[in-house]
Amino acid sequence: MDYTDILIKLGLSAVLGLVIGLERELRRKPLGLKTCLVISIISCLLTIVSIESAYMVPDDAKIRTDPMRLTAQIISGIGFLGGGVILRRGNDSIAGLTTAAMIWGASGIGIAVGANFYAEAIAGMVFLIVSVELIPLILGVIGPKSLQQRDIGLKLIINDMENIPKVIEEIKSMDIRLKNMKIKTLESGEHFVQAKLSVNQKLHTTDIYYAIHKITNVKGTEVESL
Repeated sequence: MDYTDILIKLGLSAVLGLVIGLERELRRKPLGLKTCLVISIISCLLTIVSIESAYMVPDDAKIRTDPMRLTAQIISGIGFLGGGVILRRGNDSIAGLTTAAMIWGASGIGIAVGANFYAEAIAGMVFLIVSVELIPLILGVIGPKSLQQRDIGLKLIINDMENIPKVIEEIKSMDIRLKNMKIKTLESGEHFVQAKLSVNQKLHTTDIYYAIHKITNVKGTEVESL
């Protein structure tokens, strides 16, 4: 067993995992530097242990072992971590899918390094970051209009039911698309409106809030970036 080679593998896994974790950290996502480093390094370590232990069995022992038996269990275990970062919000939107996929990706890169696929692991990390960071930006500029949109959550308090259609039409006139809506009458007699809107990515959430808050008959406004 070459311990220098093992240290190189663990070090490379740490560096590649660091890049993935840094990308999530900068985006303020649940998957941070420490989590990603642990996943990448330990996935690499378990892969090394799985492969080395298989070849440590004497030839005359007549025991057949799978060199990647632990690796298969890593993928199953990562599923629990991925499920923990996927959230269902009150407006029925799902968040955390990309972060869950990045957890799986960090594990895969650690496994690749542990199995001596250095070039493949580095290339995988590069393509992973490019896919998550650069491609969405490019498609947002030259892609279909739907890819240039983002969703926001909206909550309104409107004083009279008859004014709800007027408020909705005024919001639509701002080049904002209404995707779904829920209306509830409050004990005060006012009406609570919750909706999901599709807006241009270039529009700031604060500008949308200010524009909607100025609409006549709107008594309360809350805007949330999804």
